Amino acid sequence: MKLRHSSLCIALFALSLIAACGGSRSGPLVVQDSNQTQSDYEYLIPAGTGDRIRAGEDVKILPAELDVRVGETIRIVNEDDEGHFVGVFYVGPGETVTERFSSPGEYTGQCTIHPSGKLSLKIHA
Repeated sequence: MKLRHSSLCIALFALSLIAACGGSRSGPLVVQDSNQTQSDYEYLIPAGTGDRIRAGEDVKILPAELDVRVGETIRIVNEDDEGHFVGVFYVGPGETVTERFSSPGEYTGQCTIHPSGKLSLKIHA
């Protein structure tokens, strides 16, 4: 039985960051919300982004710090041919991740599409 690699990566990465980062632990950071048709925050990773970053281009897709509220939703669409880490999210090539924030907290994770290399996520009640 073949496990879907990107789904496994998402789960393992999110769990490791939640365990390692500070913040509220009263509930899950996000809940998958694949039925969500609209989102409060939408980011597009265009095709060729990984190549542009390796070539030294300053790619600006999202801020280094993102302040959101519980109940809001983020959608990240990856049109690149490689996967990217976006804070606590991993978005595989050609995939879309849509998540709804479910509890307050502060989390910092690797961000392969931001010049700083990290993304700080602050979720407010």
